[in-house]
Amino acid sequence: MFKAVLLEQEDGQTRARVAELDDSQLPEGDVTVDVEYSTLNYKDGLAITGRGPVVRRWPMVPGIDFAGTVTHSSHARFRKGDRVVLNGWGVGENHWGGLAQRARVPGDFLIPLPAGLGARDAMGIGTAGYTAMLCVQALERGGVGPDAGEVLVTGANGGVGGFAIAILARRGYRVVASTGRPEAADHLRALGAAEIIDRATLSEKGKPLQKERWAGAVDSVGGHTLANVCASTRYGGVVAACGLAQSMDFPSTVAPFILRGITLAGIDSVNAPLGRRTAAWDRLAAELDGRIIGAIADREAPLADAIELAGELLAGRIRGRVIIDPNR
Repeated sequence: MFKAVLLEQEDGQTRARVAELDDSQLPEGDVTVDVEYSTLNYKDGLAITGRGPVVRRWPMVPGIDFAGTVTHSSHARFRKGDRVVLNGWGVGENHWGGLAQRARVPGDFLIPLPAGLGARDAMGIGTAGYTAMLCVQALERGGVGPDAGEVLVTGANGGVGGFAIAILARRGYRVVASTGRPEAADHLRALGAAEIIDRATLSEKGKPLQKERWAGAVDSVGGHTLANVCASTRYGGVVAACGLAQSMDFPSTVAPFILRGITLAGIDSVNAPLGRRTAAWDRLAAELDGRIIGAIADREAPLADAIELAGELLAGRIRGRVIIDPNR
């Protein structure tokens, strides 16, 4: 038996509860994992509250991340006792996820937990930090190095934003953070932001082409914000787009792309191939220390609190990341 957050649908409404389930109820998969830590992401908040069409199969155990130890495996790459981490692959949407004491998944969903990185710190990083690293790698592939100029990070108070600031600053970039919470300025500077700007300067409709400023950008917001970021990116710059906190819309024109040659790089963390996600995690383990992880993921909660915290997350009352301990 194991405990899990279980989502069920009744009369079109999502009902969330902590349930005790039998191992026989676990979905198909060739690797079983005792989950040591999970975390709460925006997508998990949508799933738990039913405010977004995240869940594709019912009942569902949410949680798009987890880290733990393999207890059974018939997969060639894993054996009992291996430490593993999972992000994405439709877990928590189409396949039972990590907000549970136990998970069973296809082994192809897993990668080894990098040496020197514990399960708790891995979930402090989670999909947010992993996505931030994919964004940084996209900037690097596009030729945006520390000497290219300023790099903007939108949604700076979120998990992706915080980790993007920390990773970029550590690599020598001058990072400008966009936030709607001026009270968080000291926190963002401690992560490495050289300058803080008000998100209101980017969040309304702007001109198709604006004064060139950014050599690159990491955007988790979308909507008018992403359009304005592209419109003010310098010639040949790269914008890594990974989120839609403001909107899924992209009310822009082709002007920045055909007149300034900028690149809009879409970042998909869910189905990223094995080699790319392994490289991202290896770099995260090498470049992030416990101080940075703790500054962004500074809250830990038991499994039973995940349901209430999901609503707080969607309401914008949580800064950074929440680590979930399913075993307490």
